[in-house]
Amino acid sequence: MPPSASTPGEPSPPKSHLTLWILLSIVAAIVVALLFPHFASRLSLGGEVFLSLLKMMVVPLVVSSVMSGILGLGDVRKLGIPGGVAVLYYMTTTVLAVVIGLAAVNLIQPGVGTVSSETVESRSSGMGAPAVRQAVRESLARESGVTEKDISRALPQLAPTAQDKPDMGTILHNLVLMLFTDNLFKSAVETQLLPLIVFSIIFAGMLTTLGSRVDSITLMIDQINHALMNFVLLLMKVAPLGIFCLVAARFGAAQASGEFLDELRQTGWYVATVVGGLGVHMFISLPLIYWIFTRRNPYLFIYHMGQALLTAFSTASSSATLPVTMECAQANAGVSERSTEFVLPLGATINMDGTALYEAVAAIFIAQAIGFPLDLTAQLTIAVTATLAAIGAAGIPEAGLVTMLIVLNAVGLPLEYIGLILSVDWLLDRFRTTVNVFGDAVGAAVVDRTFPVTADQPVPALATAAAGTAATSSAGTVSPGSVNSRTAVPPAPPAAVDPARPAAGDTKS
Repeated sequence: MPPSASTPGEPSPPKSHLTLWILLSIVAAIVVALLFPHFASRLSLGGEVFLSLLKMMVVPLVVSSVMSGILGLGDVRKLGIPGGVAVLYYMTTTVLAVVIGLAAVNLIQPGVGTVSSETVESRSSGMGAPAVRQAVRESLARESGVTEKDISRALPQLAPTAQDKPDMGTILHNLVLMLFTDNLFKSAVETQLLPLIVFSIIFAGMLTTLGSRVDSITLMIDQINHALMNFVLLLMKVAPLGIFCLVAARFGAAQASGEFLDELRQTGWYVATVVGGLGVHMFISLPLIYWIFTRRNPYLFIYHMGQALLTAFSTASSSATLPVTMECAQANAGVSERSTEFVLPLGATINMDGTALYEAVAAIFIAQAIGFPLDLTAQLTIAVTATLAAIGAAGIPEAGLVTMLIVLNAVGLPLEYIGLILSVDWLLDRFRTTVNVFGDAVGAAVVDRTFPVTADQPVPALATAAAGTAATSSAGTVSPGSVNSRTAVPPAPPAAVDPARPAAGDTKS
């Protein structure tokens, strides 16, 4: 049975040692960065090449996989229940993450007595709202490789002329606009996935109503999707080297500046609170949800998703990790194609559990550090705002900083104090991205149970086309559903319809 096929029991573990090699490369990169920081910081070229190759795959893979998933259903109306469950899962887990973050920050109180008044003053001096936006733009440009001008165009709330006080109306306005675009190619260039996903769902849904007239288009979409997934497999062969360069360069640059360890000492309790809250969500709440709905071992599922989780930590981008996440979910974790192809692209865009938790903790930490009182109503406001803001966060490095401006303003916290967390945000971004990716994977496994049961199991159409043809020839007949519904290669016509053949059972391979 092909590795991406769903099985009723536990999925088989990965047969390669790639996960181990990726883990060793991360450990080696951190060691090299701490011992030889200047040398490590020069390895950025290899990391940027690997990250660019991953990002190159995102847009075509999202479009082809979403369309392929809808076409695999055969009828877009079958998407109703799985789609509703997916949205409910996203909202539930995001709210749960925010609650965990609020509980952790109120219990540990990382901002009380841990940050000196001199540090608070130095971080905020001279940083009005325009300066804060400038600092965030510079941080995003440094991490993502995108110019500040392009960032201002893609994220209007960071533009130099943006309003000084972004509010809830900004969130709702952006959420609606994120669903639509006046130019698909522009959205593809700027990696705005939501309008591409909306278009793919509508277009593929329309194709399911046109019957045999669009067989060539459906076959082409399926072929493109499987070709891209095979390219991801090829790309993962160099993942350990690319990840080593990515991690070594980023940690090396931080160590070479001479301020990394000092910053950790100042914000150590804050870092520990965020990481601890993320750990509770990743290793307790999400595994519990996975076990309740699948009755499978959640920690074995974490192992199966190891390559994707380590890649997420290295790239700090859920969108860039998406190709690896889809491959791991199908090939290693036994999640069906129809679920991964629909749930994971959507989840990489709007399911940001780690980001929501981080924003809740960061806002209250800043309030504690500057002595700003927050009552229960203010903390509930933070919870709601962080939930909505996380949904609107783009899947790019450090995008949580963008929505953090909205969360701070929601309760009247001065925006300039975001400087307290800027220095360690790049590190925490890696942890919260890992949680985001794992939340997406759990969502795909949960939603997989809600798809209608059909006679055919998800079998890679092109990878098994030859085997399927051989089986058809040897059996003489094809039972309905024995071949993946997405495979547009028609079975051989019955011999009885050919008047030149005297024997009905005499068929040709």
